[in-house]
Amino acid sequence: MVLLVALLWAGLDQATKAWAEAALTRGESVPLVGELLQLHLVYNSGAAFSLGTSWTGVVTTIATLVSLAIVWQSFRTRSLAWGLTLGLLLGGAVGNLIDRYFRPPSVGLGHVVDFLALPNFPVFNIADIGVTTAAGLIILLSLRGYHPDGTREGQESHEDLEEAR
Repeated sequence: MVLLVALLWAGLDQATKAWAEAALTRGESVPLVGELLQLHLVYNSGAAFSLGTSWTGVVTTIATLVSLAIVWQSFRTRSLAWGLTLGLLLGGAVGNLIDRYFRPPSVGLGHVVDFLALPNFPVFNIADIGVTTAAGLIILLSLRGYHPDGTREGQESHEDLEEAR
């Protein structure tokens, strides 16, 4: 489930970025929903909110390690909600990593394509929506006591039941 959602989300991200580069002019704003949502093509060398623009290689390395940890966790996840959540997180991370590895200026230092703009908010992309949504869902699932192994706070996990036998 995690890998399927990640593949679909990263594919959607890359398709929209290809469209944005073909249809938009860098730096020009195109109203989509008036002033509320505009299309605005920019290239981001940093992390979220353009932080760490001089640390692109470090951001790439950390995002790669986080992505590998999510893949590892995906094989242990037994919850549909957590599977969807981790899939969105992985898809968003991979969508931006594709840019970092394969876009100019060089391998591992590529700039991420961003094109969605809200008032008084940094420009973002579909991958960012996946990461942000996943972060909110992780908080919600954790606060509600749901665990990736499919149990809920106060329930024993499948492994605990096996050990007890």
